[in-house]
Amino acid sequence: MTTRRVALLLGARMAVASAGLGHLSLASADVNRTPQQPSASLQAALRTPRLVGQHRLTYWGFEVYDASLWASAPFAAPDWHKQVLGLELRYLRDFKGTDLAQRALDEMQGQRPLSPTQLQSWLATLQTLMPNVRAGESITAIYSPDQGMQLLHQDRLLGELRDAEFARRFLGIWLATETSQRQLRQNLLAAARP
Repeated sequence: MTTRRVALLLGARMAVASAGLGHLSLASADVNRTPQQPSASLQAALRTPRLVGQHRLTYWGFEVYDASLWASAPFAAPDWHKQVLGLELRYLRDFKGTDLAQRALDEMQGQRPLSPTQLQSWLATLQTLMPNVRAGESITAIYSPDQGMQLLHQDRLLGELRDAEFARRFLGIWLATETSQRQLRQNLLAAARP
């Protein structure tokens, strides 16, 4: 086999195996669907939840998840980290929790370098909290400024992060200006006040 064919084959295998968890740049597409109803947990946390935006993330043509951002009105995009909000990820394929945890840490590190202590501690926390997910299941983060966040799987509490910086960095994967997914961020913040 030629070197080019081997490289293409390896690239295709990597795309199929990681399906959204690799370090290559991700492509994404809008989610053109009717707004969903907020979960009971989002209703309780936000009282009057409003869908701010949504986006379908794809990786090399593979659909990874639908992301939906919920907040109470009014919501200002530049101050997302100062507001209570919920981010729901509805997975479109199966993933191992350890892979989700590692990818989340890599994305948080990409916003701004983490200390060696943070890397070790936060990875251990994420690996403990992140479940294996199957297509159709959701993970929801309910963020509270200066307090942390709750992480839920299928609307059942997985745990709480009381570290405000950790929680902000985690939500920053999707909402920070330093995100690797600018189109996703733009679509999640689509209905936000300027």
